Amino acid sequence: MSSAFVPIIELTGKAQLSLAFNPSPQPHSVAVTPQVSDLLAGGCAVAIGVSGGKDSQACAIRTTKYLDVIGHTGPRVLVHADLGVVEWKDSMPACQRLAAHLGLELIVVQRKAGDMLARWRKRWENNVVRYRNLSCVRLILPWSTPSMRFCTSELKIAPISSALKKRFPRHHIVNVSGIRRQESPARSHMPVSANEQRLQRKGYAGVTWNPIIEWTIDEVLAEVAHSGLVLHEAYTRYRSSRVSCVFCIMSSAADLSAASACADNRDVYIAMVELEAASSFAFQGTRWLADVAPQLLPADLALRIEQAKAKAELRKVIESEIPRHLLYTKGWPTSIPSATEAELIASVRLRVSEMLNLGASYLTGESVQARYEALMDAKRAKEHTCASTRTPQRKTSSKWSGHAGLT
Repeated sequence: MSSAFVPIIELTGKAQLSLAFNPSPQPHSVAVTPQVSDLLAGGCAVAIGVSGGKDSQACAIRTTKYLDVIGHTGPRVLVHADLGVVEWKDSMPACQRLAAHLGLELIVVQRKAGDMLARWRKRWENNVVRYRNLSCVRLILPWSTPSMRFCTSELKIAPISSALKKRFPRHHIVNVSGIRRQESPARSHMPVSANEQRLQRKGYAGVTWNPIIEWTIDEVLAEVAHSGLVLHEAYTRYRSSRVSCVFCIMSSAADLSAASACADNRDVYIAMVELEAASSFAFQGTRWLADVAPQLLPADLALRIEQAKAKAELRKVIESEIPRHLLYTKGWPTSIPSATEAELIASVRLRVSEMLNLGASYLTGESVQARYEALMDAKRAKEHTCASTRTPQRKTSSKWSGHAGLT
């Protein structure tokens, strides 16, 4: 077995980089299901999602080799969802290098309504309108969260699915992802493959496949190293442990610091801190992005951030006065508040609105009760319309369901 001296990244809590002597790896297995095997044997279209990061690189390399081995005859492409200004500058070039290495076309998609930063800004704008109109009980943050990742669904899955259906209207589609179980507790329970409703069309299946789901980080790095490809500069130059948005809701403190060290990322850093200051919501729950690199902030923004932090704490105290039974729940509103409860809601709204200059309406108990009555009437009308138009749905089963196995 031959050996080579190759760079290996040791992904510790501090995301430090080191060099190590690494032998050529044995071929790593890919995870596959009967569902996927049937589709591949039938010449389905295969679209491999790539971000520029190590996992998608390794996944694309190994999946392409596997498809060659089994004699897959269908079309193959790489697909990258460009998130706009929040992307590392090397992400697109890394995807292009990978496409050239594999000899595959790279499809690049974007959300038509704007990039990730535009989505956060628009979400805040919409949430302010909702608060003004008493369409929500408490003020809602602009950011994505680990439990509410509209960044993934709206800026990645939706545009990718749309593009693939247009490109392959008469093919079953297998969308390949570099997800690995070792990455997180949530991903440790993910399946090898699953039906993807947004890729399905009449007569054609759409499936998501995670072929390297069982791989370790060492296997990923070895696969990329022995391909001869260069890793993304986020790893090699800035010592980040992951590649996604430069400032991601899932990033560790070390990775946020690594991103802030890159001069290319300063403008988006300032823009995101501006949104923290305007909204009074920290980027990661209680962790403020502004605290990652305060030396990069203009003096006026640093001052507004300190004010925003104080407002955030006061907003939480004020909104904690609202009894639990009056907070948002599925099917809200579920009842009309009493006169006393309506006065309390109005008082909370008045103080929050004045503090953050929101210009809210419904600032008296009487107007709050009237608004709830209007919302209840609208809810009943909607339920009546849905009930009158609802038709029984016949259950169907998919012939593509299968059990996981390793090949």
